Amino acid sequence: RSFARSLLRFLGFIFWGTAAAQVFGGVSVILMLKSYRYLFQESYLSLPGWLALATALTLLPTGFLAVSVSVKCSRNKQGTLMLLLLLLLCLEMSSAALAHCYCVRTASQLESAMGYLVEQHNWTCSQDPGNSAVDMIQRKLQCCGIHNYTDWLKASSSWYHPACVPESCCKEKHFHCRGDLGHIEQLSEEGCLKKLEDQLCFAMLYIFWCCTVLSILELLAGVSNGILMRQQPFHELRIL
Repeated sequence: RSFARSLLRFLGFIFWGTAAAQVFGGVSVILMLKSYRYLFQESYLSLPGWLALATALTLLPTGFLAVSVSVKCSRNKQGTLMLLLLLLLCLEMSSAALAHCYCVRTASQLESAMGYLVEQHNWTCSQDPGNSAVDMIQRKLQCCGIHNYTDWLKASSSWYHPACVPESCCKEKHFHCRGDLGHIEQLSEEGCLKKLEDQLCFAMLYIFWCCTVLSILELLAGVSNGILMRQQPFHELRIL
């Protein structure tokens, strides 16, 4: 019982700390999908991020109850803590499953979306929303094309501009670069697809592993709470 109290108190403080980690992961996923909204038009892709934020909010009272129960046992607090731990387990398993699934499934969607933006690039109108999306991605990630700069040469939209690529393909250190293929060393070498996939999967897998580790900690908290509950007759724990 003494060890269970100490472990529950320790896990209560850990829950407060991991709430910040969940907020970071959830906000990262939501902002990333918002930044690349032309590629990720399905709103459900941000669901793991929102579930992570809901988990973070639930972790705060859970941590408080864990510390409180470890100091002084209360039938109502112990029962409420057990219910919150069960709710957290459901939230985290859902978030982890969705994050892992979306990381695997979005690769083909990314390639087709990037291919469409490259194919429909308007060389005569710099204010076209599709253009700004492609330029934003290429500048932000320092990349060019889907797999490399040659994707721009294959696109039908570049038939009238066979000797250049968009200026957003230029490396930042080359201020006078205009996308001229005669100076390939001034262009970004990597394609955007791999960098986008890496960024997306990193954010999703961050949530996946956070939820997995937290689920194990919550099981330990549930076991510790259960040990402390053994001193109370179960028929008196009416909140359950």
